[in-house]
Amino acid sequence: MADDDEEDRELTRDALNASHLANRIRFVGDGQELMDYLRHDGIYGGEADAPPRPGIILLDLNMPKKDGREALAEIKADESLRQIPVVVLTTSSDEADVIRSYDLGVNSFITKPVTFTALVNVMSAWTKYWFEIVELPGQPSAYA
Repeated sequence: MADDDEEDRELTRDALNASHLANRIRFVGDGQELMDYLRHDGIYGGEADAPPRPGIILLDLNMPKKDGREALAEIKADESLRQIPVVVLTTSSDEADVIRSYDLGVNSFITKPVTFTALVNVMSAWTKYWFEIVELPGQPSAYA
């Protein structure tokens, strides 16, 4: 998950835990750190400590250094990264952000709910959809 707001990261972590997500979630604080993580650059460099490739990316749009739109464009333009599903999870509900995100190749766009209970409900549905229903590249079928 790429999000610059520590409180939002913690609330999302708590909501995912409440929805019984078994997968490990890793956090980065901005779009540049996300790209470094994905490309094993900067603090994520070095073959021995290379972080695992994410199965899915939760991406905030409004972040410092490199915003979510820029990171999304880079991910979808990179042949080695473009198959990773990206889901925008942001406070924005601006139609222009929705359209631009889909134009850049986002797989889903979710506006962050206001209450924690609503966030748990959204994350439960998100978890069920992405980890139980959808077939992702390199992952076994949930119904095999």
